[in-house]
Amino acid sequence: MYVGVCVNHSWDRDIEKQFSDIVENGFHHCQLVSWIPQKWTDEEAAKIKAAAEKLGVVVTAFWCGWEGPCVWNFYEGQQTLGLVPPEYREMRIKNLCDGADFALKFGVKDVVTHMGFIPENPNDPLYAGFIESVRAVAEHLKSNGQNLLFETGQETPVAMLRAFEDVGTDNLGVNFDTGNVILYGKANPVDAIDVIGKHIKNIHAKDGLYPTNGRDLGEEVKIGTGKANLPEFLRKMHSIGYDGPVIIEREISGEQQNIDILEAKALLESVIAEF
Repeated sequence: MYVGVCVNHSWDRDIEKQFSDIVENGFHHCQLVSWIPQKWTDEEAAKIKAAAEKLGVVVTAFWCGWEGPCVWNFYEGQQTLGLVPPEYREMRIKNLCDGADFALKFGVKDVVTHMGFIPENPNDPLYAGFIESVRAVAEHLKSNGQNLLFETGQETPVAMLRAFEDVGTDNLGVNFDTGNVILYGKANPVDAIDVIGKHIKNIHAKDGLYPTNGRDLGEEVKIGTGKANLPEFLRKMHSIGYDGPVIIEREISGEQQNIDILEAKALLESVIAEF
């Protein structure tokens, strides 16, 4: 295993400077997160590829956002997130396919996104259309030689596993966010490995607390102070043969974000050194 960090692809920051900043902090792996389809151009892809090669940075996955509304709670989230809401599916299928094509231009084969609140009931009227939409994206990525990774969060591990089975392509996997399954109250990260561990291809190292009301997510906190138990999670992942990236995600801003990321790096690397 090796530790990396998320890099947010933005309008106002030069990608070479962003890569240079993470290298100064001792990182050589990252997951590139982008919610800007207008910036998925050949020119931008060339800049990313050149900057990564120059600075020795490996982009382990492309986190692909999509257009339209998104509300990160248990009410409006059901109606706005991912490929579940029918009114946004066509647009977001295109976003995900375009993002995958963009990532391929700088050599990235794993494409990550949130799929939304996958219905726990497979007989839900939304479910069949959702599966068809995921299959359309997965088949496009397969033609590129790429994988489509579901980021954990809005769904239970069992609902995610069922979706993999029903989509039926062999290029689906999990970007396991150890904080999200807690923030959404969907699982314990260590136990969830029993359900979807064999499908985990990327990890977001994050921590959090469980929800305390029925509308809002739990609170994200710095690694080591929440319920995720990253050391035990990594030990169990190691025991099933995982040897991929562990990408730190800390969803705050400012200097404290950098402090928390560096503390997380030291903690995670000390655990990995045991293997």
